[in-house]
Amino acid sequence: MIRDITIGQYYPSRSVIHRLDPRTKLAGTLIFIISVFLFHTVPGYAVATVFLAGVIISSTVPVKFIFKGLKAIFMILLITMVFNILLTPGEVIWSFGFLKITKEGVSLAVRMAVRLIYLVIGSSLMTLTTTPNQLTDGLEKSLRPLNKIHVPVHEIAMMMSIALRFIPILLEETDKIMKAQIARGADFENGNMIQKVKNMVPLLVPLFISAFRRANDLAMAMEARCYHGGDHRTQMKPLRYQKRDYMAYFVLFAYLAVAIVFRVVGL
Repeated sequence: MIRDITIGQYYPSRSVIHRLDPRTKLAGTLIFIISVFLFHTVPGYAVATVFLAGVIISSTVPVKFIFKGLKAIFMILLITMVFNILLTPGEVIWSFGFLKITKEGVSLAVRMAVRLIYLVIGSSLMTLTTTPNQLTDGLEKSLRPLNKIHVPVHEIAMMMSIALRFIPILLEETDKIMKAQIARGADFENGNMIQKVKNMVPLLVPLFISAFRRANDLAMAMEARCYHGGDHRTQMKPLRYQKRDYMAYFVLFAYLAVAIVFRVVGL
């Protein structure tokens, strides 16, 4: 499961999506997330599916690699569906004792599952097609107007960049620790839920120690290089919108307009 997490990883390519400005991809991800919550019917989700499929094809990222990230949220997805099915009031279609499955619960569970899957895929596409440095620059430049009200934009962007950069590192570290513990006789697969949680202790303790050590080393390295951000910080590759970015914005706003129309009309 550790290897199945795709959020935070970068897939190198020269696709159209990869060459878009990071600000365009940030706006596109936000618009897609909004649209997922605007759509609530089958035709609406069909439009979202077509849009998402077009972005995946344009990104040239293997579909199998993208959908591999869904394995990590399988338990969350399953728990969400079960709770929605059993706890949503409405027309009862099956009951056994105090357990009741309603028509509205099944409908809500399906919608929530689709939304969660699309949110994970959409967020993964942004990180798979954007390097952490590009994401930091794009986020900082997008939030720059907030500097006027003394919001630490650079620090926020830097923290997000470091967090995304640490995800694949910590996943690799977790995999190494897990293999070392398995070689010493640890069992992470068998047993009930409580036993599995207890078996995770030999994994979590060294992982936290390693994470704090890496964070401390990074802080010392930044201090040793006299790193400081702010208004006078320059960029080696300044962000500039290209023609393809304006075309992408046109497509994004057209897609958002369709989502709003579908919501208003009730499709």
